[in-house]
Amino acid sequence: MKPTIESNPLLDRLPKHLKQFIKPQDYSDYTPINQAVWRYVMRKNVDYLSKVAHSSYLEGLKKTGIEIDNIPSMYGMNRILTEIGWAAVAVDGFIPPNAFMEFQAYNVLVIASDIRQLEHIEYTPAPDIIHEGAGHAPIIANPEYAEYLRRFGEIGCKAISSDKDYQMYEAIRLLSIVKEAEDTPQATIDAAEKAVEDLQNNMGELSEMAQIRNLHWWTVEYGLIGTIENPKIYGAGLLSSIGESAHCMTDQVEKIPYDITAAQKSFDITKLQPQLYVTPTFAYLNLILEEFASKMALRTGGLSGIEKLVNSTALGTIELSTGLQISGVFTNVIHNEGKPIYIQTTGKTALASREKELVGHGTATHAEGFGSPIGKLKGINLAIEDMSPKDLSAYNITESNTVKLEFEGEITVEGEIITGSRNLQGEIILIRFKNCTVTHGETILFQPDWGVYDMAVGKKVVSAFSGPADANSFDLITHMPSSTTIKAKHTAERDDLEVLYQMVRIIRESKDMYASFAPIFQKLKTDHPKDWLLAVEIAELLKDRNETQQLDEVLNYLEDLKIKRPEVTHLITGGLDLIFHKENV
Repeated sequence: MKPTIESNPLLDRLPKHLKQFIKPQDYSDYTPINQAVWRYVMRKNVDYLSKVAHSSYLEGLKKTGIEIDNIPSMYGMNRILTEIGWAAVAVDGFIPPNAFMEFQAYNVLVIASDIRQLEHIEYTPAPDIIHEGAGHAPIIANPEYAEYLRRFGEIGCKAISSDKDYQMYEAIRLLSIVKEAEDTPQATIDAAEKAVEDLQNNMGELSEMAQIRNLHWWTVEYGLIGTIENPKIYGAGLLSSIGESAHCMTDQVEKIPYDITAAQKSFDITKLQPQLYVTPTFAYLNLILEEFASKMALRTGGLSGIEKLVNSTALGTIELSTGLQISGVFTNVIHNEGKPIYIQTTGKTALASREKELVGHGTATHAEGFGSPIGKLKGINLAIEDMSPKDLSAYNITESNTVKLEFEGEITVEGEIITGSRNLQGEIILIRFKNCTVTHGETILFQPDWGVYDMAVGKKVVSAFSGPADANSFDLITHMPSSTTIKAKHTAERDDLEVLYQMVRIIRESKDMYASFAPIFQKLKTDHPKDWLLAVEIAELLKDRNETQQLDEVLNYLEDLKIKRPEVTHLITGGLDLIFHKENV
């Protein structure tokens, strides 16, 4: 039966353009080896992180219903997350940064439902359910941190990207896929790593999105909390990596007090982090976020905000002082003395107010683009939006009159006024003309045979941000990633090994004290001499049964395996430590 997406009120309110990223979590896709990988990582993590993670981690595991022995069901998690005002959805690997953050703004945790391969049990650059489910989910049970995550999403999804940001997203997505996939030729991995490295070295001036992604990385993904001398882990990237969570606590990793300069510190997703930032409290994260937001075009608007949108070559919005919002792909801005005096979009454009499209001003009306002067009339201190009916009449700005409006910066609009639109405060936000000519000096910007001219009214641009004011104005159901995640291959050898893992799993779950491990272990040694994790699981159960003779045989086998496969020695040792030297998890 085809898996379905189980919804709830939080997910129901998501806009369509976010729902396109959601995919069902098919729990039957998780194999016995996948379950063993989850269990090993969680046992190691909980044992170690109980000492070095923020106290919210262990509390959050309980609150979010995440078990140590079983990969979590998204729908089971959702029922529990709803109690703390959040939800979770499954997606396919990395999704675009703006979409990722917008999900957070809706209190929805995005979880890549695939799980890392056994060969990458310590770390994978690909987002997976260990990283998302066991890393992000527990900490959001802390209300102060959850509010930071929501607010980060709200601000982050408005950050303006550059074209290189999207190239970087595609390059990192591809790299994460080829590194996680089985049997990828080294040349393919090298090429993908070089593509990411080349982009990292040639990003130019960091866009708002690049900077806020840096803040996200150094807090949500790789953040430490407390003091420089005694930091605790809260970042999901560290919480989900049994290797890096230990490495980050050593003197090899520099600890830096967290501040706004972290926005300028880029990261390399393929390597262990050489430095990490320490925040004193979760509340302090919000202070830095607001400090960053105060410098974004979202808050400052102006000429620089429009120029950021022009450089992004992507759909964006400016808001004028009257509240009129213009959404489209901005291609030009004419300026004078450091101020924008005329803005131009190309292609489908929509006008809105308070995030709602104005009736009659959708993309069907403005299919070819939109252009308008911004600012005050020349020689008149009173802006059009501030004029009373008497003032408007005095300057001939009334219906059915032909008027010539000369703006500062040599922009002239001349035509017959058809009608106007006002906002809720009664200010004029739009004037419609016929037989209209718009010029900038000698340059014609609009002429009568182009049709009706709609002129935006606003003395200044107060905000500029990524995406449309009203998401319903545009067809945003267009996400087509250039790469898709690669599933583990089904081979006869792999399927045979899965059967052995399943047999051991059944014995553990049924608490069958009489089932023999001898035939399973013999087949493991004969047919799968490189596998180490199943032997560790067998050793654990034999220890519980106090079957010392066969336990010694398994332990000797693992000692030999350490010699044959030195790259997994520390993993075997770590698993055995849990059994013999640590408290039971």
